[in-house]
Amino acid sequence: MPLQPSPSAGLSTTDFRITVLLSGKHGRGSNLAALHEATVSGLIPGGKIVQVIGTSNDSPAIQRARDSGLWVDIVDPRSVGFDDELIQHIDRTKPDVICLAGYMRKVPALVVARYQHRILNIHPGLLPSFAGRGMYGHHVHQAVLDYGAKISGCTVHLIDEEYDTGPIILQRAVPVIEGDTADSLGARVLIAEHEAYPEALRLISEGRVRIEGRIVHIKQ
Repeated sequence: MPLQPSPSAGLSTTDFRITVLLSGKHGRGSNLAALHEATVSGLIPGGKIVQVIGTSNDSPAIQRARDSGLWVDIVDPRSVGFDDELIQHIDRTKPDVICLAGYMRKVPALVVARYQHRILNIHPGLLPSFAGRGMYGHHVHQAVLDYGAKISGCTVHLIDEEYDTGPIILQRAVPVIEGDTADSLGARVLIAEHEAYPEALRLISEGRVRIEGRIVHIKQ
């Protein structure tokens, strides 16, 4: 099936609406900032972040979103009926895609099913390696170094019901350099993330992404 703006959104062909999900209190929001910059610059045709949903008001990423003039909603995952409340907030803005940007929780199955093939994530490693529960950020980079891998990178993929197993849209490779630490490797991978995530959205917004099973085809 193709990935394209949702017909239910009632949008013109130039509209491409993006909701960003954040979680926790410590996220910096750098991928959110990269996506926002890409929409403002026109790199993502018709792209607009219509909503940022966080789990805590105390997050630097949420403050960054507010400082950028973005619409922010907070949905507490400890609340009764969290899944339904999250869906209600997302439905209100009718996004074409939902981007996880430092969202450290497993997306509820009900949410995944409702927005199938429309939820994206960026992983700081080359999937399917160094993946799964607890494998994020510094943990991924340290695991890459401990294993002795010579190449790392990042992966933009679609979300399914498990951790880091959804279809891969694109990947960017980053070499591991002799003497690297998790921090130095992570800094280079982060640069690749800031390039890859907007690029994936650009491809989707241009109607160039098609999914068959778990294989993602990119039209040239």
